[in-house]
Amino acid sequence: MTSAPARPATRQRLPREQRARQLLDAAWALVRDEGSDALTLGRLAEAAGVTKPVVYDHFGTRNGLLLALYQDFDRRQTAIIDAAIAAARPTLEAKAQVIACRYVACVLTQGREIPGVLAALGGSPELAAVKRQYQRAFIEKCQVILAPFSGPQGIAPASLWAMLGAADALSDTAIAGDITEEQARDELAQTILAMVGRSH
Repeated sequence: MTSAPARPATRQRLPREQRARQLLDAAWALVRDEGSDALTLGRLAEAAGVTKPVVYDHFGTRNGLLLALYQDFDRRQTAIIDAAIAAARPTLEAKAQVIACRYVACVLTQGREIPGVLAALGGSPELAAVKRQYQRAFIEKCQVILAPFSGPQGIAPASLWAMLGAADALSDTAIAGDITEEQARDELAQTILAMVGRSH
């Protein structure tokens, strides 16, 4: 009686969610090491040690991959801010500090990767529209958080957009090393406090 021949080793099949997480982690590493221009589906497949069809099945196109990265970043940022807001003292100063600290920290955690992804997102009208949706969601979140401290008319939309612009500019400048993380946080917190003050 002869024994059955040994089967050749096969690549490990991960559940879809685990595979997606592996691919996103590999994509972030690729952007960090080589920049967003190097981020193609073929290059990602190579970096993640999978076949191209696996990557195409998850993201479809490069734009689909960029969108998935931005959604991944936004999900983490939202969860961190929500938890910090829930734990903060119920004062304007505490809420402003949390928004400022968490926003800047989340961007700095992604280091140089997220500006490259955001720049690439801006190059496509469809992706730019999705980015705008997430920006609106963040502004609406801040509006709700700050509503108990604002004047009877609430905070003007233009002021909230200006706050978001300041948050992005300060975070990007901290990433570049022109200011410290603490300076970015403090300036953003003061911007929020001034914005709420103008609503009265």
